Amino acid sequence: MEFAVIQTGGKQYKVSKGDFVSVEKITGEYKKGDKISFDKVLLVDDGKNTTIGTPYITGAKVDAEIIEIGRARKILVVKYKQKSRYLRRNGHRQPFFKVKITSIK
Repeated sequence: MEFAVIQTGGKQYKVSKGDFVSVEKITGEYKKGDKISFDKVLLVDDGKNTTIGTPYITGAKVDAEIIEIGRARKILVVKYKQKSRYLRRNGHRQPFFKVKITSIK
């Protein structure tokens, strides 16, 4: 089973062909169904040979298709100081791209 480790949005993901991965939102104009490629490939393993980048593998790329663009569940951010009547509540929803990995080259 061929797999790769890619870096996007400050995080690293282990992906193989056909996987669905939820990654951080990528800057730019994208819509559902667009094709994107990740060129920051750190490792590729094809079952026999393992290639490790320093830090990235030159010429390697992972192609993907955007399945869904959405926002994660709301988290509450609370600032509180006891005995001083200070309380601040704030909600946050992190945007994400759900992508399907189509190929590893």
